[in-house]
Amino acid sequence: MYPQTFYAQTRSDPTNRPALHGPHETDTVIIGGGLAGLTTALELAREGEAVTVLESESIGFGASGRNGGIVSPAFACGSDAITARVGPDKARALHKLTIEGVERLRSHIQTLNIAQAEPIAGLLNLRRFDQVHDLHAYADEFQRDYGYAFTYLDRNAIQERLQTTRYLHGLEDLQALHIHPLNYLRALAVEVERLGGKIYEQSPAIGCELETQKRLKTPMGHVSAKRVIFATGGYTGPLIARLKRAVLPIATYMMVSSPAPDLLAQVIKTKAAILDDRRASDYYRMVDGGQRLLWGGRITTRAANPQGVAAELRRAMLDVYPQLAPLQTDLAWSGLMAYARHLMPQIGQLQPDVWHITAFGGHGLNTTAIAGKVLAEAILHQSDRIELFKPWGLDYAGGPIGLAVAQLTYWYLQAQDHWRERRRLT
Repeated sequence: MYPQTFYAQTRSDPTNRPALHGPHETDTVIIGGGLAGLTTALELAREGEAVTVLESESIGFGASGRNGGIVSPAFACGSDAITARVGPDKARALHKLTIEGVERLRSHIQTLNIAQAEPIAGLLNLRRFDQVHDLHAYADEFQRDYGYAFTYLDRNAIQERLQTTRYLHGLEDLQALHIHPLNYLRALAVEVERLGGKIYEQSPAIGCELETQKRLKTPMGHVSAKRVIFATGGYTGPLIARLKRAVLPIATYMMVSSPAPDLLAQVIKTKAAILDDRRASDYYRMVDGGQRLLWGGRITTRAANPQGVAAELRRAMLDVYPQLAPLQTDLAWSGLMAYARHLMPQIGQLQPDVWHITAFGGHGLNTTAIAGKVLAEAILHQSDRIELFKPWGLDYAGGPIGLAVAQLTYWYLQAQDHWRERRRLT
């Protein structure tokens, strides 16, 4: 069963998959039926590998099926930090992967005819602070290094589309898109099964043997495999202590409005998704054919109740669009994302034939689309692109202290954003 979200209510595929019963053999068993797990399963199945996915709840139960649906080239870690760690050449190679990830996702939608993913082109990346030099430098870098074009928007251009004074300028990215993530994921699952893969829901891995013979135990069965992949994200349990210690489960909030097409059309005159430049940015987009507004934001170390989520996000929405005060909230929810301390994905090998792919830090749609391909290439000895992620390993995330530090850091940065914007407005 899914939590009450807009995506769960509007999923096009109602299929419920059975739990694993009894013994089962496969080439590769994947723990986790989210974007990372199913994308990897798809890439391996396309190469003729027998794959089995074990999902503790329903596929896409976690962040993969609850997110903002925005697909754009980015890591959670900033480009300066990546360059400082690995140098400019490898940094460019990594950024090229994020662009490739966007294109792979777009290709999946096209080649698999996933109309129910409802892809819509366009992202407005907007600034609430006067950082025009940095904005132009970023656009110039992407054009020079990657042939990736942005369109600069000044304040007047933004106000033609968005009836708010909050934004000073920004970049329009027409290569980015936004989608219904749960419908996209469930379509990937159908394709994995068409290629011979097996997917079992309500089948948590509760025990494992990871030596020469790999064996995963579930409450009612077990899987024997040549290799194991852990793709558990923000819901990583204690089965592999080293993996759990390396992940911080961080919650984000979302809500969707009741239908109000006339009011919304007066205020938000674009089909593009919108993202601002603060530490925990507002991100929002029109859904349901322009009938509703989907709004997300905030970062916390705990999932909140729906009423609290709705109240906090509503305050953020009205700060940008006071004229939306009549808009009612239909649903609100939260979900856990996986962050590493270094803010980069954790993709690699734990031991022979035991792999991990996790911690996408709120940028999972594009990065899992390429990470699953890169991991499959490594497993099948087709490329060494996985080595690009080696500098960011399974660093200890700090446990409860790490969560406390993450929360305090976010509050500090949030306060900085508040005072920066207050100074701008006075």
